[in-house]
Amino acid sequence: MAADTTAAVASLTTTITMTMTIRHLTMEELEAGLDAVLQSPRDKGVLELIVRRPQIGVRELLNEGELDPAVGLVGDSWSRRGSRRSADGGPHPEMQLNIMNARVVALVAQEKQRWPLAGDQLFADMDLSDANLPPGTRLQIGTAVIEVTAEPHTGCGKFVERFGVDAMKFVNSLERKDLHLRGINAKVVQRGTIHVGDVVRKMEREARKA
Repeated sequence: MAADTTAAVASLTTTITMTMTIRHLTMEELEAGLDAVLQSPRDKGVLELIVRRPQIGVRELLNEGELDPAVGLVGDSWSRRGSRRSADGGPHPEMQLNIMNARVVALVAQEKQRWPLAGDQLFADMDLSDANLPPGTRLQIGTAVIEVTAEPHTGCGKFVERFGVDAMKFVNSLERKDLHLRGINAKVVQRGTIHVGDVVRKMEREARKA
């Protein structure tokens, strides 16, 4: 496992170095890819990538991860990161997990090895829009259950540096705000194990009550 982790981190370091030489897509090119994003599965998506962030600037690509209500993705640095949005300046409980649509990150990153640069932990081929996954919606992934929160997920300066100004404008566009192209925030409500390739299943309220 240590060898796999070392290889993953080394790969990401190489990718970060490459970010200055990759041509960022124009708004026209990004807009051309929107139709494919809008075809994302609504009820049963697929978990395409799990990324753990043990410390700032480091990424570990996992085939398997543990989700826990107290710490989010086990081994991730969320529990040690302060937030200006939280009441006490500590880790924000509604921002344990950052989830991005796999089709969106594939579009802006262009190469899969660059997906982790987005900074999210989970990448799922699924419609993350308000219409499909409003706050309070629960999703089952493997044996874990997570809940979509209302905290907005927006791009930052690093997103611009890695994917371009047009990419930032594309994912944060006000007219498409409800699509959550930059992604959504979630919290863990049931501990469990997740794997790359797991189905991301939207839970019906009746099933949740049962």
